[in-house]
Amino acid sequence: MQFKQAFALALSLLPVAVLARDEKSEKRGTLAPVLDRTRRAAVVFAPYRYGDILWENDRTAHRIYGRPLEKAEPPSSSGIDAWGKNVRWPFMDRQLRTGDQHSDHGEGVDFYNVHSFRGAGGLGIWYDNKLWVSRNYARYRIIDDGPVTASFSVDYDRWPVDVVRNVWETRRFTLPAGTNFTRMVSTLKSDKPGDLVVGIGISKHPTDETKRGTFTVDRAAGRLTWWGPTNPTKGTMGVALLVDPTAIVDVTADADNYLVLLRASPGKPFVYYMGAAWDRGLDVHSQQDWLAMVRAAKTDFRP
Repeated sequence: MQFKQAFALALSLLPVAVLARDEKSEKRGTLAPVLDRTRRAAVVFAPYRYGDILWENDRTAHRIYGRPLEKAEPPSSSGIDAWGKNVRWPFMDRQLRTGDQHSDHGEGVDFYNVHSFRGAGGLGIWYDNKLWVSRNYARYRIIDDGPVTASFSVDYDRWPVDVVRNVWETRRFTLPAGTNFTRMVSTLKSDKPGDLVVGIGISKHPTDETKRGTFTVDRAAGRLTWWGPTNPTKGTMGVALLVDPTAIVDVTADADNYLVLLRASPGKPFVYYMGAAWDRGLDVHSQQDWLAMVRAAKTDFRP
């Protein structure tokens, strides 16, 4: 790990009280002015927020959570967060530093609640009709910080699949400018031989605890699309998964997630895409827009 990344990771492990003092140095709730309005992709490691990794481009924005958050805000999750965005330049880092990312300050808003679920495209191992999931990511490497592409990889430490095996994962995330879809290359390893059934999920209730929105499946094309219920003050989120249709075992659900099940082999990378949109953003304004964008998305499932 490079010195700069190692130093940033060390900062993320500082006591919560120290982090809190650092955050108080910012004026809470005030979004810093944008200094560069260049259309670009970007990825940021956020030690001030327990090691979140933020990535975005000119259309969409996401984050995943570091291990320090597990103690600070349990239960945490290895799921994927999605933010609404209505500007072409990066805004997530400035918004997160306000300590009030759940309010719309004019450039976007975080109102997609991952909790301990899969969020927008998190995965687990499906065994005995249950999804066995990892803890938050353990290590990261920024590969490309834009402006054309945001790319990084993370390691998820080993986790148990019932009592039959342990698995661990390295996953690379790549989001070019000009698309709503992050390409992910996952490599799972196992202490026991034999194929795995991977469950990739979309949370059922990320923006409303009582309403599920609309879930649409095109199994032949490997496209799963969710369009959420409308929040009267914050709008509507859409999420989609794009998978290799030849790898699909089944489409199912558990109590918290819609799931597509894929067969994977330990040590052999597989590719899937995750995308999100906000109806108050610049490119998608309705469920019909989102369905059309998902259908038209280009994919390459070669690792």
